[in-house]
Amino acid sequence: MAEEVSILKKATVRMRQPGRVLEIVGALRRGGGDRLQVISDFDMTLSRFAYNGKRCPSSYNILDDSKIISEECRKELKALNHHYYPIEIDPHRTIEEKSPHMIKWWTKAHDLLCQQKLQKLQIAEVVRESNAMLREGYKTFFNTLDQNNIPLLIFSAGIGDVLEEIIRQKKVFHPNIHIVSNYMDFDKDGFLQGFKGQLIYTYNKNSSMCENSGYFQQLQGRTNVLLLGDTMGDLTMADGVPGMENILKIGFLNDKVEEQRESYMDAYDIVLEKDETLDVVNGLLKHILHQGAGVETHGS
Repeated sequence: MAEEVSILKKATVRMRQPGRVLEIVGALRRGGGDRLQVISDFDMTLSRFAYNGKRCPSSYNILDDSKIISEECRKELKALNHHYYPIEIDPHRTIEEKSPHMIKWWTKAHDLLCQQKLQKLQIAEVVRESNAMLREGYKTFFNTLDQNNIPLLIFSAGIGDVLEEIIRQKKVFHPNIHIVSNYMDFDKDGFLQGFKGQLIYTYNKNSSMCENSGYFQQLQGRTNVLLLGDTMGDLTMADGVPGMENILKIGFLNDKVEEQRESYMDAYDIVLEKDETLDVVNGLLKHILHQGAGVETHGS
């Protein structure tokens, strides 16, 4: 079995229980595409964390760095980031300790953006001019899921309008995609006046956010889940899946690798350290979907 999933030999892969991972992969493969759904975070999971040693922007950063934001607002947003980001990734604080800080961060950032008279029609231009990048292998990832009719839920604490536009401009926004995120609310003249629905931040990405949409209910029978994330908050994204049988959790460890390695290996089945590609995910999908004649997996 181990020989079959050769992509797991990649140098960036860390697994606390390799035997258990192979058992789950085997169960996903037996279920095939008809039983599978993929639930993924967006920022720094499907999008890149860094390129050539330089940080890549999140869906919020794309607005922060754009010319449609005043210099004063940019400074204030950067100051918020400087204060709250270290709290978000602090391995010594619990999620319960971090959550009130995250709510303050998101709320303050949203308030600042709402003061900027942003227009709906500016979003596409801002994304076009940004350094937004999806991870290497993104076309294979999005197209494989679409071609095999596998639902992809993108569950993001970022800005829905921005990340949706990134995916559209990369020409991979397929009908199998459903997004749960912080969507902007524009007034009748097209100016930003607030954000729709309940605030989604790093640590409340759970089933309560999807209950209203009935999304998981439409997917009865898709009881196998491939979950992709990059924070501890992403681990609860599949909590609302009814009758879930098998879940494989893949975590991208992008930052503070040494400090966070142990906790990530405890929480995720597969940890990918400083891996800016979707190679491992694509290799596993190929294996699960019995498309084994490809480069990445053998013995199918």
